[in-house]
Amino acid sequence: MGRVTRRAFAVAALSTLAMTPGTAAAPWPSGGPARAAGTEMRGMWLASVNNRDWPSRPGLSAERQRAELRALLDAAVRRRLTTVMFQVRPTADALWPSPYEPWSQYLTGTQGRDPGWDPLGEAVTEAHARGLQLHAWFNPYRVALHDDPSRLAASHPARRHPDWVVPYAGQLYYNPGLPEVREFVQRAMLDAVRRYPVDGVHFDDYFYPYPVAGQVFDDAAAHRRHGAGFASKADWRRDNIDRLVRETAAAVRRIRPDARFGISPFGVWRNASADPRGSATRAGVQTYDDLYADTRTWVREGWVDYVVPQLYWSIGHPAADYAVLLPWWAEVARGSRTRLYVGEALYRAGDATQGAAWRDPDELSRHLTLAKTYPRVRGHVFFASKEVADDPAGAMARVVADHYPQPAEPPL
Repeated sequence: MGRVTRRAFAVAALSTLAMTPGTAAAPWPSGGPARAAGTEMRGMWLASVNNRDWPSRPGLSAERQRAELRALLDAAVRRRLTTVMFQVRPTADALWPSPYEPWSQYLTGTQGRDPGWDPLGEAVTEAHARGLQLHAWFNPYRVALHDDPSRLAASHPARRHPDWVVPYAGQLYYNPGLPEVREFVQRAMLDAVRRYPVDGVHFDDYFYPYPVAGQVFDDAAAHRRHGAGFASKADWRRDNIDRLVRETAAAVRRIRPDARFGISPFGVWRNASADPRGSATRAGVQTYDDLYADTRTWVREGWVDYVVPQLYWSIGHPAADYAVLLPWWAEVARGSRTRLYVGEALYRAGDATQGAAWRDPDELSRHLTLAKTYPRVRGHVFFASKEVADDPAGAMARVVADHYPQPAEPPL
């Protein structure tokens, strides 16, 4: 079913659903389906790691998990969104029956235990029935949020290949500097792309881990073995991540040509104090220097179909001003084939610990108003689905009222 036809089908189906007792409220706040307002990225991240958004806790019945997932997809439709980034590989595990990695512990509470259903398969079907696109969201290198390999499932590849794993700051990571690791993580992720008609493949901001003071990511042996010809270890690390990005992009195009490949990096490539091409920011983390992710090059060279920089700061923030970073990214995207969407910190709205700006429920709407003045910004993605559904501060309702008066078609 084509995308436009699928949206029309979903409007009719959900209008019927809204009149059925015991189902979700009508998805169109105005009281009926309106004409679609063109194509636009209106996305949300649906995170499974640590049961952040879904399922609400491990060990729920399959039917309860299904119901929670459907409710979040219904919330996306009510908010007139078009796309869901569904986290299906949170910690070198799987939310589908993978032949390469164990079932995720966030489903049953025990890594490797079959939950009795196929979350990714059903998520694709349910999203498409609602006219939503579904992008499969993968974390390439994170193995565990602890540093004890014995707690992993006995069948886990990290236990069969302990030489692939680097403990760092209380967690376990696959070593990006090993070609065999890069080949394996791509094979594991691309299994889902082969099996399911996903509309996109999505990476988040984790490549090499975020730096922790006093901790060393011990990849010295891999660097000695594979780092010849690079001026520095940092250059070699960046090349490792560049290879992952280029190779994954090529594989997605080969396996599922209609799918899009995108990445949502931390919002600061480099501060201008480190590089005149950088942004006028004073961020404590720079993706180029700290995560070894040359996000600017990925966009300029068109290696990714879309980029969603996480611009999780308020307008006027002293170290990383949204109003400074937005035009910087728009300029980076100028002349590139890569589409620019903006990652928005819905989760910060109403949180008193995030500063005065975020206590104002209009802050997020002001972001979208500013973004409209930059034509290269083609949409927004909100973190995350729990806040899209619950909207404790009313910020999402303001966004919908101010910017999404009509439903839209997903990006083509």
